[in-house]
Amino acid sequence: MDQKSHHIVKRIRAALNPWEDHITEKRMFGGHCYLYNGKMCVGETKHRLMARVLSDHMEEVLAMPNVHPMDFTGKPMKEFIFVSEDGFDTEGKLQQWIEYGIAHAKSKTE
Repeated sequence: MDQKSHHIVKRIRAALNPWEDHITEKRMFGGHCYLYNGKMCVGETKHRLMARVLSDHMEEVLAMPNVHPMDFTGKPMKEFIFVSEDGFDTEGKLQQWIEYGIAHAKSKTE
């Protein structure tokens, strides 16, 4: 892992601290992913943030700057997004994406 990715991963870990008892870390999608009760919520790959978003919020989220559908295969993946670095350049912005991911995971586990 390069230094920039390592820094992003450290920020994500810190932002996930309130849920640490429910979080596991796993290598997925060519990067580091974090799972809430076994469900992927956020991660980092190629200096981008990956996040899960509930389908009711996808349209509004995709209209935000620095957000793109996650498309590893050339086809967008359902309820997954990429956020470029400018979209999570502050702790407040990062926390927003973490909370979207946690809400998505909770909807699948509760």
